[in-house]
Amino acid sequence: MGILRGGCMGMSDAFVQEIDQEGKTTRRVLERVPSGQLAWKPHPKSMSLGELALHTAQVPGLIASWALEDTSNLSGAPKQTQAESTDQVLKAHDASMTKAKDVLGKLGDAGLQRSWQAMVGGATLMSMPKVALFRSVVLNHWYHHRGQLSVYLRLLNVPVPSIYGPSADENPFAART
Repeated sequence: MGILRGGCMGMSDAFVQEIDQEGKTTRRVLERVPSGQLAWKPHPKSMSLGELALHTAQVPGLIASWALEDTSNLSGAPKQTQAESTDQVLKAHDASMTKAKDVLGKLGDAGLQRSWQAMVGGATLMSMPKVALFRSVVLNHWYHHRGQLSVYLRLLNVPVPSIYGPSADENPFAART
């Protein structure tokens, strides 16, 4: 990795910086997940708090690993594992951050330009450059679930951390006294 000619940052470097920054924010949200309420669901069709927290923790590394191949053969939506503790979720998050950055290091900018496709039962589900896989499925998907998790926390009366600006519970822009 590293800075490319002319001082421009490469795509893989930019993704690593984004993963680092957003990983810190996501970890702050995951740290708030109460271990005693992991089975809680806001609706019968929803994932439990523990399932959603563990999924949010695992998404970057899990989906980034798909990019190591040009084709991922998916067998449908796997059953999401129920977290047993907040500590388990945080360890999964830390491992996921490392995995996602390792994949980017292996791919580099040239690898991110290669095509990727997801197959289900011999049919193409989606096809895109690996750079789009990182943006839309790794990162945007991750942010989507982090947002869901912040709503779960609010419904459980757990203080929601600042994500991109003030929350009702934290204002990083407020004057310090």
